[in-house]
Amino acid sequence: MRKGTYQSAGVNLEASEQVKIGIKKLAVNTYGPDVLGGVGGFGAMYKIAGYEKPVLVSSTDPVGTKLMVAGMAGDYSKIGIDLVNACINDVIVVGASPLFFLDYIATSTMDPEIVETVIAGIVEACSEVNCALIGGETSEMPGVFTRDNFDISGFVVGIVEEEHMLRPHDNIQAGDVIIGLPSNGLHTNGYSLVRHVFQLDENPQSLFDHIPELGTTLAQALLKPHPSYYDALKPVFCFSKGIAHITGGGIYENLPRVLPKTLGAVFDSSAWDKPNIFDYIERIGNIETEEMYRVFNMGLGMVIMCDPAKVEPMLSLIPDSVVVGEIVSGFCESQRITILNK
Repeated sequence: MRKGTYQSAGVNLEASEQVKIGIKKLAVNTYGPDVLGGVGGFGAMYKIAGYEKPVLVSSTDPVGTKLMVAGMAGDYSKIGIDLVNACINDVIVVGASPLFFLDYIATSTMDPEIVETVIAGIVEACSEVNCALIGGETSEMPGVFTRDNFDISGFVVGIVEEEHMLRPHDNIQAGDVIIGLPSNGLHTNGYSLVRHVFQLDENPQSLFDHIPELGTTLAQALLKPHPSYYDALKPVFCFSKGIAHITGGGIYENLPRVLPKTLGAVFDSSAWDKPNIFDYIERIGNIETEEMYRVFNMGLGMVIMCDPAKVEPMLSLIPDSVVVGEIVSGFCESQRITILNK
């Protein structure tokens, strides 16, 4: 009778151990003196110092089905960057600085090369904002995942001094100006619609087609990494009344999350440039413009609300930022956001 082993059940302990060793070697490059125990222990430890009334700010995110597009293109080099920055951009909207990051990778069969490629991207993004990759988990789960499928999630913890924390619901008022920071593409949202529009599940080879109006292949346009806005926003936290990260749901869903209930906003879409990928998706998919604005960021990665008197300092401190709208009262309750010139 054949003896049962973990290997015969589909779990490769040797490959898993190889991955953990590789991750530890990469992660140590993100450690500073505040990391007391990082990757390898049962629990990671981080020392907080230099704050009188620290407020911890946390967020978690996956990269969604962008992961599938990366797999079809055979390019996971930027997925780790996407994962980190999708999380970090959610905590910095209250004025927080990222402290440490953890990842979770669940797969059918452990592929050390792919995992280490993803981790290398995580390390790169963490290092750019002095955030420690302090821990994580890799899990091999045959049966839950099939073939080469896997999923990743990220978890970030940031910190802000209580008196410096942004309180948008208390401070934003009618007449405040909205400043936009540009996106470089889809970031990490809308990829299920993209796969449908380009029928990528049936024809993944179309990712390698060169698209003249994009100036790149479709894969290169779709896999542009989600940027971090921390360095751009840090100098203007003191001028900001509120910040919104424009992710899934676009402007319509994300800006109301930081607005007082009595206020709305009017945007002028002619004020900012949209990456060509959005027009291309809209045309090929025969998608209504309204639907595009409800799915994608449409060229705005972040929006900041400030007093009109602070507009000039804000624009001078943030490269490529532009005035894109205004906070208003007297809006329709069912439609708090109006976008003109779409």
